[in-house]
Amino acid sequence: MNKQIEYFQNKLDYELDPYDLFASLENGEDIIPLDARKLIAYEEEHIPGAISLPHREIDEKSTRYLDKTKIYACYCKGTGCNASTRGALSMSKLGFKVKELFGGIVSWKSDGYATEGTHSTKGLMIKGAYQDGL
Repeated sequence: MNKQIEYFQNKLDYELDPYDLFASLENGEDIIPLDARKLIAYEEEHIPGAISLPHREIDEKSTRYLDKTKIYACYCKGTGCNASTRGALSMSKLGFKVKELFGGIVSWKSDGYATEGTHSTKGLMIKGAYQDGL
């Protein structure tokens, strides 16, 4: 039974769903969405306030200006993509606090939250967040 408890606690420690990320952003917690997809995908649409850091580019140089006291919520397209897992692993190896967004941007949108970018979608906005084109 202890292994089960440990497994589920680890999931909660290192993963979050769109609702949890939205609530954390709304509450002003020290969490930053990190889009681990290619830059072109980020430019088309991303979670408001997210930074773009493609997983293949994560290294000491590309992260040198990032704050290690913050939590980075890595995400990608969704369950058919592993860029968020790769990004979270690389960030963890560099000493950052990381969580992985379950379901990626697809789940974010299906839960009714807005996105920014050239192909932004309308939805529930994070208080104080800027939405491109809306």
